[in-house]
Amino acid sequence: MTYSNNPLIKIENLSYAYPRRGAVLKSINFTLHSNERVVINGDNGAGKTTLLHLIVGLKKAKQGDIIGFGEPCKTEKQFNQLRARAGLLFQDPDDQLFCPTVLEDVMFGPLNLGFTKQQAIDKSLQTLKKLGMQGFESRITHQLSGGEKRMITLASVLVMEPQVLILDEPTNALDEKAKMRLLNVLQGLPQAMIIISHDRAFSDQLATRQLHLQDGLLTEPSKSTVAVA
Repeated sequence: MTYSNNPLIKIENLSYAYPRRGAVLKSINFTLHSNERVVINGDNGAGKTTLLHLIVGLKKAKQGDIIGFGEPCKTEKQFNQLRARAGLLFQDPDDQLFCPTVLEDVMFGPLNLGFTKQQAIDKSLQTLKKLGMQGFESRITHQLSGGEKRMITLASVLVMEPQVLILDEPTNALDEKAKMRLLNVLQGLPQAMIIISHDRAFSDQLATRQLHLQDGLLTEPSKSTVAVA
């Protein structure tokens, strides 16, 4: 696979520590290019979610640089610009869905970008249709199943037309049918992706590259590491 010279996201010497826990990330270096779907594996507590939150500016790095789409990100304004092009799918859909109805949740992003209400409605309906979720517009969000909530959170991200998808345990609490539906959708999307998943069967079908986070270090896994569930 060939890539352009300029990565979509680049991390240089990124370190992070929690006050009572010590360093969880130590001089992390990472690049994401167009057409890549990078899966990051690692034990619980290894710092995988922390890394994703640092990339989009939900946490602030203690050391190192995050470069999004060619621009260094230090300030909240700069991270806001990055988040408009790199959409984060939270591990728990309930952390991302907060409006009464499905349509209101999906419209929230476009309205914040300055779209008119009708433009936001049209864009949201198109996105829901692409995901096979037409007819859910008036459904009460908190009454949806886990799989339905996951698809709506994905719609709320895709409606923003990001260049990068950042997925934190996307199969969390999904049954096999919902996992397969999500897998089929993700395989058909053009966006580059960073994926955290403990579901090896799921992530192996998506990954173009796999990395392993352990003891604060992000490395290419050995074959023996990849074989561990």
